[in-house]
Amino acid sequence: MTEIGAGSRSTFAAGTHAIITGGGHGLGATIAAHLARSGASITLMGRTRARLEATATGLSTEFNIPVRAVACDVSDPESIAAAFAAATESLGAATILVNNAGEARASAFATTPLELWRHTLDVNLTGAFLCTQQVLPRMISNGHGRIVNVASVAGLRGYATLGAYCASKHGLVGMTRSLAAEVAQYAITVNAVCPGYTEGGMSDQAIKTIMALQNVTEEEAMAALVRRSPSRRLTTQDEVASTVAWLCSTDASGITGQSIAIAGGEVT
Repeated sequence: MTEIGAGSRSTFAAGTHAIITGGGHGLGATIAAHLARSGASITLMGRTRARLEATATGLSTEFNIPVRAVACDVSDPESIAAAFAAATESLGAATILVNNAGEARASAFATTPLELWRHTLDVNLTGAFLCTQQVLPRMISNGHGRIVNVASVAGLRGYATLGAYCASKHGLVGMTRSLAAEVAQYAITVNAVCPGYTEGGMSDQAIKTIMALQNVTEEEAMAALVRRSPSRRLTTQDEVASTVAWLCSTDASGITGQSIAIAGGEVT
């Protein structure tokens, strides 16, 4: 049985292989640690091989499980195909896929370059689509699978100057719901987690953007982010990662097609 809470440990079946995109640092690495703690073998995918390998070495040493680092650009279909082939050859078919890779850049809608729009959708939405296509046939034939898409509260509401990002994350939520309905008969669950502003990662970029646009200090920019949440704090990476790990467990077998906000009450 999976227990949720500090220091808890769930146990995946032998042979569980989790692939995490954007897994070399930040939230992706934290998700990887939670899944590794539960006994899954891990493939970390991302664009920076040195960072991937450093994270893989740390996880393998800490949890004594196989961890592979595979370079992958989720905006490039050929890179995706090669990366998933290498991951499958090394650790077997994926039991779990976490589509975590993502990008966010602020831009006023009227002046958003088409290149920025296309790149954001390529990484955040089309990349998740292509990665999922890589693992889905084997999950269907095996009659089991867990797919978790890391969306955002920006997939549930709108934010000014983040039109491309919001569009991509709304699309990811829609893809989650559609695919969940399609593959539920095969005991495959498909869910999305929707974090609010989370410590580290994209929140750091958001703070820099607020500082530049509003001519405020870093402390004032942080306070502006915190005020958006009724809990008056940022979400932690562990809060998101523990939710992902639960969704991948047998305890969440009946949960599919859901978009779970982890945002301290910002979305209700």
